[in-house]
Amino acid sequence: MRYAFVAEHRGQFSVRAMCRCLRIQPSGFYAWLQAPLSARAQEDRRQTELLQKAWAESGKVYGYRKLHDDLVEQGDPRRRKAGRVRLHRDVLQPEAQTSEEWDVVARRVRAAAEDET
Repeated sequence: MRYAFVAEHRGQFSVRAMCRCLRIQPSGFYAWLQAPLSARAQEDRRQTELLQKAWAESGKVYGYRKLHDDLVEQGDPRRRKAGRVRLHRDVLQPEAQTSEEWDVVARRVRAAAEDET
């Protein structure tokens, strides 16, 4: 995590200064940069790409259960909870609602409340 912080802020601060503040060795940071991704990180990246593709193909409307079922059908079994966490963290990006859309929803809610009384 510290190395990732240093990599993210390389343009703002010197690597040596950040390493000194974080009490890590600059040589360790540079070795980390050269190291390939772990097997788990590679698998996570692959699954995230599959989820993103499946979500885009669904018209960005599927939830994690449906996407999980799609991936299982493609022969990619994995734990549902891990897929849900990855999906919400890395894939699902909600579309911003416009004020007009919120106005329509508010009118429908008010109309429904008036019908109940």
